[in-house]
Amino acid sequence: MSLIIKNASALLGKNLGYVEKALLEISKVGVISEAHPAKYERKENHKVSNVIDAEGYLIIPGFINAHTHIGDSIGKDMAADRGLAAVHPVTGVKRKILEKSDPQHLCAMMRSAALTMMKNGITTFVDFREGGTDGVTILRNAIVDLPINCLILGRVEYYFNLERIERLDGNQRRIKENKLPDKVMKLAINLLEVCHGFGISGANENTDTSLMQYNKLVSRFLKSCDSKYNTKNLLLGIHAAESKSTVDFSLLRTGYSEVYRIVKNLKPNFMVHMTQATDRDISLAAKKNIGIIICPRSNGVLGCGIPRISQMIKSGCKVAIGTDNIMINSPDMFREMDYIWKVSRSSGINLDAKIVLKMATINAAEILGLNSGCIKAGRSADFIFLDKTSLDLYPIHDPYSAIVHRANQTSIKGVMISGKFIDGSYL
Repeated sequence: MSLIIKNASALLGKNLGYVEKALLEISKVGVISEAHPAKYERKENHKVSNVIDAEGYLIIPGFINAHTHIGDSIGKDMAADRGLAAVHPVTGVKRKILEKSDPQHLCAMMRSAALTMMKNGITTFVDFREGGTDGVTILRNAIVDLPINCLILGRVEYYFNLERIERLDGNQRRIKENKLPDKVMKLAINLLEVCHGFGISGANENTDTSLMQYNKLVSRFLKSCDSKYNTKNLLLGIHAAESKSTVDFSLLRTGYSEVYRIVKNLKPNFMVHMTQATDRDISLAAKKNIGIIICPRSNGVLGCGIPRISQMIKSGCKVAIGTDNIMINSPDMFREMDYIWKVSRSSGINLDAKIVLKMATINAAEILGLNSGCIKAGRSADFIFLDKTSLDLYPIHDPYSAIVHRANQTSIKGVMISGKFIDGSYL
């Protein structure tokens, strides 16, 4: 039985066009079959459709949190004052915390993080999951009965020491040539069986050859898959140019920037952070149609700076938003959008609020290949219902500005994922 929602205001289509009164129809499989301005009073057949009169609500696409590390929620604020070194994949406090954590406790904290995201209107999140197949299994168990959508990008715990390689060889040649061992390759293949691709730490923990190996593993896996897996969404994501120190390290040890090495060898779907990306780095990403996921609040906590969002957009990059590491940052897209908009404007950049909202919705969907992110026929019915009479919002004169810097969790009166409202028992 289909569901009809009438009389609500809504942001429709890829351009998030504001409509004062919209008519939405959702099929029984949770896909939008109709989404358009209500130009006439439709006569619903109550035998075939449920009808919701949503007058007084503003319906917007569900948020897509394009980059998280929710396993780190077990160590909230334990190293917020230690900078980027706290989350280093080899020597950071984060790794020590994860290694010492009981898997059941870790699972419980991940579940709490997922529940928090749903309450905040996040209908999909992308997680860089450490710990190989065991790490992926813990996350799957944490959200097994939750309706939230998740793309899990796994990682094998194998890292190169580029400084040591260069010192032993006397030049930079070996940094290009060193390969992932056969046993690590087998672990990586096993990982692809249970997740949605690789979430790689960074270029500075890899050689040029190992980056190429990850790319080839994904390509070969997809080619070898049975036809029933042809639609599997395998992604390659990696952290890049997060801080001045990581940028300088790559130039010193390899003679090239992180972004150049990543674009040339890994050819990812997206790069995360790009806080210290140069004009050339940004141009390379745009030329190769590589998405950029920015995490400004996390970068702010770690003292890494502010990404050059305006330059990314001017260069033609597709930019989306992630809330990053829960150890240092809350998974709240409202706060992330608010921070991006105000910091950009305080820096003299007149960033439009609608552009920021697109980063949290349609842009993320396009980078990740998701059938969501906007309210349009054929898309998944992932919605947020905002109360237009909320004390924080009323009266709404500019819906985009209101959403980006006034709305919050208390403005949300309903969240729908795949055509079904989130049951209160989850929250």
